[in-house]
Amino acid sequence: MAWIEGHRGGYRVRYRLNDTLLTENGFTTKEAAEDRAADIESDQRRGRFVDPRLAQTPIDEWIRSWTAAHYVSGTTSATYDSHIRNHILPRWSGTPLGDIQRIAVKGWVNNQLRRTLADKSCQDILVLFSMILGEAVDEGKIGANPCRKLRITFAERPERPHATPAEVVAISARMATAAGLMVITAAYTGMRWGELAGLQWTRVHLDEPDPHLTVDPKDGALHELRGRLELGSPKSAASARTVHLPPFLVDLLAKHHDTQGNARPEAKFVFTGAGGALHRRNNFRRRFWQPALVGNPEHGWKPIQTEMHFHDLRHTHETWLVEDQVPRVLRLQRLGHKRKDIDDFYSHVTPTMRDRMLTGLQTRWTQSAGQGVAQELDSAPEPTSVVA
Repeated sequence: MAWIEGHRGGYRVRYRLNDTLLTENGFTTKEAAEDRAADIESDQRRGRFVDPRLAQTPIDEWIRSWTAAHYVSGTTSATYDSHIRNHILPRWSGTPLGDIQRIAVKGWVNNQLRRTLADKSCQDILVLFSMILGEAVDEGKIGANPCRKLRITFAERPERPHATPAEVVAISARMATAAGLMVITAAYTGMRWGELAGLQWTRVHLDEPDPHLTVDPKDGALHELRGRLELGSPKSAASARTVHLPPFLVDLLAKHHDTQGNARPEAKFVFTGAGGALHRRNNFRRRFWQPALVGNPEHGWKPIQTEMHFHDLRHTHETWLVEDQVPRVLRLQRLGHKRKDIDDFYSHVTPTMRDRMLTGLQTRWTQSAGQGVAQELDSAPEPTSVVA
């Protein structure tokens, strides 16, 4: 039962919770105090009452508990940690959970985060903060999530660029042989950066009737965590998959294997940098990717898709498959995406589908390779592409 009392020129609400007498002060009118008392009694009857003492838990303490209770991939964990250390705690550290107001969160996003960060980053930080506070609601520490229904309009993500087969060949021709082959493999398999950078020769099966690469569920991807490289699981369970290869790519990888084996018989990884070192994303981008896209007037190289990221080669692969009318169920499987729609569960990948897809990829290569190489090699002083 809750009741009201006059207090210091206003009113207060009092009630018992587990044999403890609690008080809420600061009501300026009798009506407001009576409404609060009625809400308390209603929430207690429905088992939805939140002990106000729990709302005094500092956000720092709750984040430590929340983090300790979660299991996510190393990459996701590093992302969460970065958002918390660099953006969430600098603003909210020391604040009790119950004192985080909706309008203050909205102001933080609009007037602080958006001044220095892209909308996509702001949205990711807000989603994480909402996740953290949402579980505080579930644990009965606060009554509502102040991140909900903020009505913040974030800019839509721009459509990512994709390359033509000839552009892929031209980009690869501007790189060292192994780096160029990595680009071609990405475009013609749709594999992620980490899956390619961590690809081991034991996962490459070129001599089988259906040549393929395997993304292992335990160590099928290379991750860079706080500056340290380590093998681990791919992005999701669906990412652990078999990636079948068109004939031309089988030949290129076999040639690369022979060349690498002669130079370094102990080589474990397919795509490596200087001295057999593992690739780091930023180093690859600076040394190979950006110079290839920007071009070089001295070599007669014109710019190609200068806004494209390495990850856009996945967009490129998906676009090619759509153009070739590859069934959705096979596209999902090939790119390592989870099935979501009902139709995805009622359709199945067949060898006929796969053969048609590989034939289409082989045709693209055959028709475009010569064109792409010709664009670069006529003027390049020392062509280095795997297709030179």
